[in-house]
Amino acid sequence: MLADAVRDATAVLAAAGVPTPAVDAQLLAAHLLGVSRGELAAMLFGTAVAPPAYDELVARRAAREPLQHITGVAYFRYLELAVGKGVFVPRPETETVVQLGIDVLTRLSHERGEGAELVAVDLGTGSGAIAGSMATEVPGSTVYAVELSDDAFPWAAKNLAGTGVNLVHGDMRDAFAELNGRADVVVSNPPYIPADAIPRDLEVRLHDPHMALYGGGADGMEMPTAAEATAARLLRPGGFFVMEHAEVQAGAMAELFNNSGHWDKVRTHVDLSGRDRATSGLRR
Repeated sequence: MLADAVRDATAVLAAAGVPTPAVDAQLLAAHLLGVSRGELAAMLFGTAVAPPAYDELVARRAAREPLQHITGVAYFRYLELAVGKGVFVPRPETETVVQLGIDVLTRLSHERGEGAELVAVDLGTGSGAIAGSMATEVPGSTVYAVELSDDAFPWAAKNLAGTGVNLVHGDMRDAFAELNGRADVVVSNPPYIPADAIPRDLEVRLHDPHMALYGGGADGMEMPTAAEATAARLLRPGGFFVMEHAEVQAGAMAELFNNSGHWDKVRTHVDLSGRDRATSGLRR
């Protein structure tokens, strides 16, 4: 019976240390059955049987393969993103970071009126989550995104197809010279983990690409420093830059912003769990 299989799978995942065993057991079953989680909940009270290959997917999840890699889908704000090997799985905390950029774009859209140019840039787009969110949630904005990784770029291309995002395969350090001094908003979730830090979650440690995790240098600040310099190059005076970072890097990020001489109104922003998650500034 399906209900028995899901209950057994929940126990297997719990024993393996999966943080949300019941949810994951249900989502794996729903994925194989092609139904929503709500529809699955109704099926659990009936006589449905477990789908073929369910045990196999449960075993993969118990081995701490990310749920999103198994189902091939990650949900981010209003987007359904294709993900898999070679691309960073977008996290809920990043949704609060991109909201800051969307708020500024929305305000500018109202201030400038219909038809006015709005330019936004996503540095190190990965799956395309940030760029896709800005493009779809702020109609009329022109969004640019850059990704260096040969493995991640095809995922971004797939996810951003049809969104109008201008996607480039290249290095954020020299990308979009044609936009110098024109961008209104720049958002970045660059690699930022320090060299000696070991990610807590096995899913991250074992499956997320190292290129998307480690920021370079002992303190992980090489790529964030590059993102800050590029944002300063791209933004018009008064333009908004926000960058995600680790909780422990909040002080270093504020120092980076303040010492560069590029930014006014430097602020630290917390995520939904109250952790320091991003730093922003307005271009001088």
